[in-house]
Amino acid sequence: MTRKTVRIAMNGVTGRMGYRQHLVRSILALREQGGLDLGDGTVLWPEPILLGRREHALREIAGRHGLDEISTDVDAVLADPSVDIYFDSQVTSAREESIKKAIAAGKHVYTEKPTATGLAGALELARLAHDRGIKHGVVQDKIFLPGLLKLKRLIDGGFFGRILSVRGEFGYWVFEGDWQPAQRPSWNYRAEDGGGIVVDMFPHWEYVLHELFGRVTSVQALVTTHIPQRWDENGKPYDATADDAAYGVFELDGGAVAQINSSWAVRVNRDELVEFQVDGTEGSAVAGLRNCRVQHRSSTPKPVWNPDVPATEVFRGQWQEVPDNGDFDNGFKAQWELFLKHVHADTPYHWDLLAGARGVQLAELGLRSSAEGRRLAVPEISL
Repeated sequence: MTRKTVRIAMNGVTGRMGYRQHLVRSILALREQGGLDLGDGTVLWPEPILLGRREHALREIAGRHGLDEISTDVDAVLADPSVDIYFDSQVTSAREESIKKAIAAGKHVYTEKPTATGLAGALELARLAHDRGIKHGVVQDKIFLPGLLKLKRLIDGGFFGRILSVRGEFGYWVFEGDWQPAQRPSWNYRAEDGGGIVVDMFPHWEYVLHELFGRVTSVQALVTTHIPQRWDENGKPYDATADDAAYGVFELDGGAVAQINSSWAVRVNRDELVEFQVDGTEGSAVAGLRNCRVQHRSSTPKPVWNPDVPATEVFRGQWQEVPDNGDFDNGFKAQWELFLKHVHADTPYHWDLLAGARGVQLAELGLRSSAEGRRLAVPEISL
């Protein structure tokens, strides 16, 4: 075996997502398994360079995991010809400019979403990357989750017949921060800092719907801020200027309709934090992060509406669990592996900056739909 080192500048690893999912559970996990085997006698060995604004936090993370390289100087790291890939998991408002610098430096780019604060900026990044001839990818982790992989297996096997509708429920109660610390950073609730559940979650819904069911052709959304005041990390109150809940209806190419509720002000009464129910002419399924249950046409019971007597049926018990039929790796790690193979072995990869721009477009149109109180078409975009 030949070991090839790939140097990855990782910007934003002091944040929750950048640290837990991308550094620890993806890049460091790849190192723990001995690298990434490309299947041709080559093993890729990822070497992370930790980037960020807080040097003390970077040093602490590096020391905890036995890493050598940290920097607060993004420009200097991008100027280093030995750096192969730039990864970005910063706050959204800082991402666009940093990715532009990485593209200009000729680095391959892998980034969290949303890729920019608006569609114009997201499309510009896609065009710049295309013109520069670099490889580029956007994190679309949910389609690599076990529950949705099982759902895709059902779709590919024709289980549903004609798909009629998709209903999604996502969210949980994020503490206001006054008497219990919030589970999410305060910038998520300030629009001026790039916060809001629409810009955070609509890009997810775009690629989930696009990949599994069909392109989104229209959106109608109602967006609101249910909790108008929150308390920050220092216990100081602030006005929540960003939306914390969104209720969306999406028409899909092929005729199916999707309804997805997203909220950071909802208490969970479901099996997982996100669930999708898919109904088709031949069967239905409910998929979460890990599990998926089905009910086929041939075994669909006959409920009787009678509000005058207690329910005698245990409706959840009438569904069948879809087996794993295989091992599922961490979804973030699985996509990292595909992107690294794309960069170094030129394997196919379509979750690129243009795909990321579709997510930004849907978020932008969702906010506009709510503001104008009407349904909006979602035009196809291209370079």
